Amino acid sequence: MKSPYKFLLLFTLSICQLTFAQKESSSQANSFKDDSSLAYIDSVIMASHAASFSLFDSINEHKNTQFEEPTDSIYDIRIRRLNAQSPIDLVYNPYVKQYIKVYTARRKTQMSRMMGLAELYFPMFEEALDSYNLPLELKYLAIVESALNPRAKSWAGATGLWQFMFNTGKEYDLKVSSYVDERMDPYRATVAACQFFEQSYKIYNDWSLVLASYNCGRGNVNKAIRRSGGQKNYWRIRRFLPGETRNYVPAFIAVCYAMNYAEEHGIKPAKPRISLFETDTVQVKYQIDFEYLSQSIGITKDELEFLNPSYKINVIPKLDHRSYSLRLPKDKIGVFVQNETDIYAHFSKLDEQKKKSYPNYSEQNERVVHRVKPGEYLGRIALRYGCSVKKIQQWNNLKSDRIKVGQKLVLYVRPDYI
Repeated sequence: MKSPYKFLLLFTLSICQLTFAQKESSSQANSFKDDSSLAYIDSVIMASHAASFSLFDSINEHKNTQFEEPTDSIYDIRIRRLNAQSPIDLVYNPYVKQYIKVYTARRKTQMSRMMGLAELYFPMFEEALDSYNLPLELKYLAIVESALNPRAKSWAGATGLWQFMFNTGKEYDLKVSSYVDERMDPYRATVAACQFFEQSYKIYNDWSLVLASYNCGRGNVNKAIRRSGGQKNYWRIRRFLPGETRNYVPAFIAVCYAMNYAEEHGIKPAKPRISLFETDTVQVKYQIDFEYLSQSIGITKDELEFLNPSYKINVIPKLDHRSYSLRLPKDKIGVFVQNETDIYAHFSKLDEQKKKSYPNYSEQNERVVHRVKPGEYLGRIALRYGCSVKKIQQWNNLKSDRIKVGQKLVLYVRPDYI
């Protein structure tokens, strides 16, 4: 979950000038200009799928396929059908239409890939949502949040499939350490999101307000309710919500539509070579890294990273107070178990040699965003905050020690260094 400056803000900027009205003219309802913010969305979505590109056998480019856009009445009928099957209030209006056009017309290729990734993640989401007795449609929110990229990270620091901020993740027991960012753990982050949904529904008893609170926080929703004179309906308090939240629910409704009516728009899922049902997990009994593991069981590092996105430096730590698991294709689970003793013996032998290059395990309790000033370099910044240059590089995915004035660096340091 993100702060008010969220991933969806990029969507919002492109249509925030529109005035909500059910009687908008068709020309106004159809106006949606490509601008820098939409271009940035494209770059974010493409980047989020670049890491998993090799996991798709084929991609439907949709370049030459032309489909006639449905009329407003058809859109309305289809969304009414979805609404009849869901406890979440799904409605059709000009704002929803704008986002439907983004997902089903302008970004067909990206939508195809997100549909493919949904086949990997949705079974996990549905199992967790069902265990908390939550609407299964909430699974679509992860598309709005991260385009189903478990390593997605916004400029504000929101991270993972469900885009948790550091402090909110900590509230829901998602730990961030020098080795692991559990906000990027698909299962743990999904459970945390379910807990948030459950708590918010107990407060608002309205799923649209639950969605709004996930975007901007319960404090902003409560403020909007007060400013509206006590109204507890999303559409009645909408004008009192932050700008990006006004368009968050319409975007969610549009994703619900796009995922259910993709075929009517000529969109087919790009099938990933890995599905959730073809994977399994094993608890690690010793600290291991992906580099040797890849060679020892015959799996690419890309696949290991894709299936285990929460391990920040491709090392799975072994801790007494918290267990960590390794997710593998089922045909590799047997190989791992069969060679488990030899694998652990190898890492035990290398431990003395390699442990100096591994960071000490430490949970990160505070997050600082440092803006680089003239004359600063990584060594000086590391000294200022009591950490190492290597850690700064790891926290910010820096490939070298080059930084520039004005660049933002995320640091996880003790309170006395802030």
